[in-house]
Amino acid sequence: MDLSYTPEQEAYREKVRNWLHENLPEGWGTPRFKLPEDELERGKFLNELDKKIYEGGFLGISWPKEYGGQGLTLVEEIIYGEEAGKLDVPDGPNVLGRLLLGPTLLQFGTEEQKKRYIPPLLRCDEIWCQGFSEPNAGSDLASLQTKAVLDGDEWVINGQKVWTSLAHHADWCFLLARTDQDAPKHKGITFFLVPMDNPGVTVRPLVQLNKSREFNEVFFDNVRIPKENVVGGVNNGWQVAMGTLSFERGTLSPGQLIRFQNEFNVLAKVAGDLRTSDATLVKDNRYYRQKLAEIYTEIRIMHYHSLKSISQRLNEGKLGPEASLQKLFYTTTRVKLGELGIEILAEEAPYWGEESVGRGKMQEVYFDSRGATIYAGSTQIQKNIIAERILGMPK
Repeated sequence: MDLSYTPEQEAYREKVRNWLHENLPEGWGTPRFKLPEDELERGKFLNELDKKIYEGGFLGISWPKEYGGQGLTLVEEIIYGEEAGKLDVPDGPNVLGRLLLGPTLLQFGTEEQKKRYIPPLLRCDEIWCQGFSEPNAGSDLASLQTKAVLDGDEWVINGQKVWTSLAHHADWCFLLARTDQDAPKHKGITFFLVPMDNPGVTVRPLVQLNKSREFNEVFFDNVRIPKENVVGGVNNGWQVAMGTLSFERGTLSPGQLIRFQNEFNVLAKVAGDLRTSDATLVKDNRYYRQKLAEIYTEIRIMHYHSLKSISQRLNEGKLGPEASLQKLFYTTTRVKLGELGIEILAEEAPYWGEESVGRGKMQEVYFDSRGATIYAGSTQIQKNIIAERILGMPK
């Protein structure tokens, strides 16, 4: 595995770096810059920023030009991710469309679906959400009960989804529904594309522990969609969904790891600034030095494992079960970072805001990291995949 970049790739990095510095809002990355507090206004602001990034040529970097992409390679996409990560450029409200649906359509979609859905997805003209989890089908996704019945030229969908990120902003939902009640539970599922403005779709936001309203319940009551809004074939949804989830589990890019490193740097600074009786916390306490060194080492290990996964995608064009190793390692380490942050803050931990120690970043990590152990397959699911499909252990 060659870890160096060619002169052409380094020139592309310089292009990305210059564009970001010239086009990000004034004051970006400084304490004086603040995103809109109102959630709808913040979503609109971030979507407009994504549109600007697309117009600059930095969304869909490795996707084919005929579908609105830039037609470059995964390496250029990684370079952009690294530079955006250094500046904490947010993913924006259409992250699920770009991260999950776009690659799924490129692999399983028809030519008509690729031409219809991918260009407006990249232009941020259509926002997507993901309808997989249900109240009784989270980690055991194949137990889902949402049903779809073919009625003439339309599918009729009934059921409920939960933990549906950004559904209150979304124009479309890609979801799983049961289409064969008599088939084994992994066999009778189909992957659908559903407009969120259809009659019968109801969205109810859920307030999270970290104070945001990102998650939602979504109800489908006799929602009708054209029969061609199926991806990958009827009753083949499980295979399509596993492809989708592999993109989610295996996309721990160097850019994401730079964001993780930024979080670690905040904690290291907090630990370096907090004082005991006669020294800073880090200098005075070997325990905290050891814990910080441990997490830093794990972040570096993840960096090289990420490069290995990227090399696999470049050479083989796909990711295998090794993506579960990456997902498991990342989530458990980030939980450790959040817990250590709260431990170091001690009596300062309940004070959460711009004026608090670390500006509330460690509290955000602490709460957000819990969700990461569940989405894209829970920690327990990842351990099963690693045991059975990598280590060859019996089921």
